[in-house]
Amino acid sequence: MTEEPKAAQPENDDITVILNRIAGRSQKLVQDFIKRQNMLEQRQAGVDPIRLGSAMMELGTRLWANPAEVMNAQFSLWQDYLRLWNSTTSRMLGGEPEAVVVPDRGDRRFKDTAWEENPVFDFIKQSYLLTSRFLLKTVGETEGLDEKTQAKLAFYTRQFVDALAPSNFVATNPQVLRETLETKGENLIKGLANMLEDLERGKGKLTIRMTDLDAFEIGRNIATSKGKVVYQNDLMQLIQYDPTTEKQYRRPLLIVPPWINKFYILDLQAKNSFIKYCTDQGFTTFVVSWVNPDAKLAHKSFEDYMQEGILAALDAIERAIGEKAINAIGYCLGGTLMASTLSYMATKKDNRIKAVTFFTTLVDFSEPGELAVFIDEEQLKSLEMQMARTGYLEGAEMAHTFNMLRANDLIWSFVVNNYLLGKEPFPFDLLYWNSDSTRMPAAMHSFYLRKFYHENKLVEPNGMSLCGVPIDLGRLRLPVYWISTREDHIAPWKSTYVATQIYKGPKRFVLAGSGHIAGIVNPPGSGKYGYWVNDELPPDPEAWLAAAQHHQGSWWEDWSAWNAAKSGAMVPARVPGAGGLPAIEDAPGSYVRARSDEAPSS
Repeated sequence: MTEEPKAAQPENDDITVILNRIAGRSQKLVQDFIKRQNMLEQRQAGVDPIRLGSAMMELGTRLWANPAEVMNAQFSLWQDYLRLWNSTTSRMLGGEPEAVVVPDRGDRRFKDTAWEENPVFDFIKQSYLLTSRFLLKTVGETEGLDEKTQAKLAFYTRQFVDALAPSNFVATNPQVLRETLETKGENLIKGLANMLEDLERGKGKLTIRMTDLDAFEIGRNIATSKGKVVYQNDLMQLIQYDPTTEKQYRRPLLIVPPWINKFYILDLQAKNSFIKYCTDQGFTTFVVSWVNPDAKLAHKSFEDYMQEGILAALDAIERAIGEKAINAIGYCLGGTLMASTLSYMATKKDNRIKAVTFFTTLVDFSEPGELAVFIDEEQLKSLEMQMARTGYLEGAEMAHTFNMLRANDLIWSFVVNNYLLGKEPFPFDLLYWNSDSTRMPAAMHSFYLRKFYHENKLVEPNGMSLCGVPIDLGRLRLPVYWISTREDHIAPWKSTYVATQIYKGPKRFVLAGSGHIAGIVNPPGSGKYGYWVNDELPPDPEAWLAAAQHHQGSWWEDWSAWNAAKSGAMVPARVPGAGGLPAIEDAPGSYVRARSDEAPSS
């Protein structure tokens, strides 16, 4: 029989002493926390913003309409439980039976060896996996539900299943039990203090720290590329970066990030900075740094982001270095804005952007992945009511939504580490950026969610207008480079691929490994992921991938060669502030430093 770890079987007296000690020492922490809290705004009673109640009622109705299928599913689950019981009994008697069910590859919740070596914890683990599989399969295979209702039920069922994982509880997590005994409960006391600090920082809402928030300072050890802010308005600052080569390509590069997050995801540290990489390749690099808006900018619209963002940046670049023609990059929502602006410019006979790159960008929102769960008429109305009170959507709301797409990695792993193990989160630049959220102006965000996600008007020729100009993406005839990522939960690569069938100019589609962020921030030399290329662009993305060639290394080098070929001759390097626009302040500027509880000046 396998020897069980001592920490997994604590004496009852030990547990009693530890719990009494925790209760006594934590009482004052809780009392202090309550004294410091202000009264929170109460939610309206009876509001069901995600309409989960009605969806659950519909699920129940469909299940009752198919009792035979329900019985078959329950019988199958019961058979699995019997197999598990027999397997566990055999193991307790010295046998070595095969597992009835195993975690998915990469499921880090059960990486502790006790989940395999200890029969009790192995039984708990397999019981959980069988039950969660049963629940998810029942919801996913229920007939008669409309597609959106089924997707919503499946998503929230997975959230429920993830929350109830045995790894999330003290008594059923072997690592936490060991830590509790070894530290005599100090881990749980520290964990409670961590939780109270997170609640206080979130003003009553649990805002989990994913990294050491004191380990990084913008401009000191993150967002450190040298440059100058050379232009600003209400919505953005335009940064021109210092050259790192003696000569640069004549045609400058404008990078437009999403305003849902801050631009320095592309300038975390020197070793993984895409911005530094661009200057090292000889590109005169400009980056839009969006404002973190407050209620004064509630009226700013999607059209304003086009006019005061991309179009204003084009004018400023011409004044700064005398070049009218540029190449451009749009990242995620910044890419959606870029595509919309390019259609507007095409109608206006404005051809200043000569080549464009899209990072993980959707223009067809018919299949936007699990984000669609959050967008229907009822939820949009609820969100608009919320924004009407404040003038904006708080960035933490969007951040939480994105975190829910990968709840085990971005929520529950930190619950275990911070609250159950009582440890401090590891300093990690990417997670610091992820915690540095921004607001969205009410008018712009409502338009974006309705016209793009809900109504899918951007992909419809002349389906929407900007500043009185009908938008038709079929007018785009300039060279286009796409980089999408294979595991993207925010902009699914197959949905981004749709644009290859819309634009009329020369096209190159590249698929990188990993997800929305890690697949983009993947510098040469990292040795991670690789990328796929196929010069043919058939309508079916799966057919494209089947014939694509995989390359080791970073897609950055492939893109750099593509962009260099469209950037003209070499000229003496340009110094920010030395041309037609004087420097306003050093990069990364003041707008990016404004946290969500501050209002930047402009």
